[in-house]
Amino acid sequence: MAGKKQFDIAAALDAAMIQFWRAGYADTSVDDLSRATGLNRSSIYSSLGDKDTLFLRCLERYATRYGDAYDAALSCAADRPLAAVRAFFDVTLERIADPGLPDGCLVAQTVMATPVLSAGVAERAREAIGFQHARLRAALKAGRLHDEAADSLATHLAAVNQSLAVMSRAGTSAERLRAVVDVALDASARALGARD
Repeated sequence: MAGKKQFDIAAALDAAMIQFWRAGYADTSVDDLSRATGLNRSSIYSSLGDKDTLFLRCLERYATRYGDAYDAALSCAADRPLAAVRAFFDVTLERIADPGLPDGCLVAQTVMATPVLSAGVAERAREAIGFQHARLRAALKAGRLHDEAADSLATHLAAVNQSLAVMSRAGTSAERLRAVVDVALDASARALGARD
């Protein structure tokens, strides 16, 4: 259409996601989003929604992107459960090591900011963090752990994974983060009977 400015919605969503990830929901203004995306305020509102709507879209984008990566990592759990857990943590460690991405985890920092979020955003963040436990639990059950053991180990691994995000945001080195993962893998090997 003549006269109408076109832009790449996917690129704008990625830029907004990075802004929210870097600064958090509460400390990101619409002006910050305008600078990050290169769009004026009216284009943001008309094309991407208000701040809550845009944040939900970014949170969904993040959860899908990394959820898909976690699912792929865990896909070998039925035959090689310990390798699946290792691959799961590798997704997180690779994300943390990427210099083009902010430290931490958008989902984890959103959950920690629940008191300042709208009810809808807070609920979606809680769901997203719950998906991590659910995918780990399903993978561990596929690796032939019984329900209670799968649930306990999934809770532990999800907690370790979220702690990696918090520790990375605090500046913990890659070597120390890998050491944390190694301890979790040792515990997983014992729980899984070292089947791999």
